[in-house]
Order: sequence, then structure tokens, then C-alpha cells
Amino acid sequence: MEHDNPGCQLNPNVIKEAISKVLAGERQFFATLITAYERQMYTYCYCILRSREEAEDAVQDIFVKVYQEIGRYEERVSFSAWLYKVAYHHCLDQLRKRKRRIRLLSFYTMQIVRSYHEPPDDSAVDRLFRDLNPDERGLLILRVVEQYSFDEIAQITGRSSVALRKKYERLRKKLVQQKANEGGCSHGEVAESN
Repeated sequence: MEHDNPGCQLNPNVIKEAISKVLAGERQFFATLITAYERQMYTYCYCILRSREEAEDAVQDIFVKVYQEIGRYEERVSFSAWLYKVAYHHCLDQLRKRKRRIRLLSFYTMQIVRSYHEPPDDSAVDRLFRDLNPDERGLLILRVVEQYSFDEIAQITGRSSVALRKKYERLRKKLVQQKANEGGCSHGEVAESN
């Protein structure tokens, strides 16, 4: 089996033959499938996950899963379509896990804040957090309470530090406006408290 161009898709007969050999116990032929599809899988995973490291890990996980479940592949669909389906579901699982990690981190951080500073019911903090969405609360806790840098928050949340900075600035303006609407401190006082 010769490859004209590593990383490019092989002709369907070569793919079919490699699958048959893998199913027959000749594991080394799985490398043919990896070579044929790994670049496509990486690009696909990167577009969904938006993280180079996560995409690289996902590609490895996907090929391990495909190897383990290759006996379930049915020829009524193309192998690449089956591979993309496995990749799609794997990436969705990764996004769900990421979302759960962020929620758990937000909840955990909130519990720490409450255990150190148990505010009375309907305190200013409760009113402030009630008007924020979970993403805003998480960012506020990580930046103000935990004092993480934007780069560190980017690593935690999987978002870019530039986007987090912009989001934080919008959040800060929202809080200033919220405080002004309640008849609280002036804009200068909030700006100085940062």
C-alpha cells in the first residue's frame, strides 16, 4: 500500500482492505486509516473545540474508540462518514464536560466565598449575582475574588484572554450602571475600587 501524499484520503478500496485486515487481527493496518484521516479529524475537532490541545487529544481518543469499535462499522455508510459521526459525538461530549467543569468551578468558588463571608439574606452580593448570568458570575468570581489573571481564566474556561478581557469590561460597565440605577456610588468610586 503506497501513499502518494501522507495525510490525504486513500481510495475507498484501500480503506476497505485496511478495515478488513484490522478486523482479521492485523492491527498494523489501522495505521493506514489513521494516516488517511488524521488531518481531517484534527481540523474538524479544532473547529468544534477551538483548542489545539483539546483537538489533538480528541483525535487520539477518537482513533482509539474507532479501533475498539471497528467491528460495529457497517459498510452501508462510508468509513469517513462513520468516523465523522464518532468525532462529532466525542466533541459534543467534550463540550459538555467543559461546560460542567465551568459550572462546578463557579459553584465551588461561590461556596468558598459564602463560607468566608456569609452574607445576610438578600445582601448586596445576592442582589448583584441575581442579575448576572452564570458565565458572568463565574468570570467575576475568578477575576475579582480569586484574582486570576485573564490568561489563567482563559486556561480554566477554554476561552481567549482577549475575549475574557472584553467581556469583563462589559460586565464592569453593566455593574456600574446597575449601581447607578440603584442610587449607589458614582462611576468614579467604582472605577477606583478596581
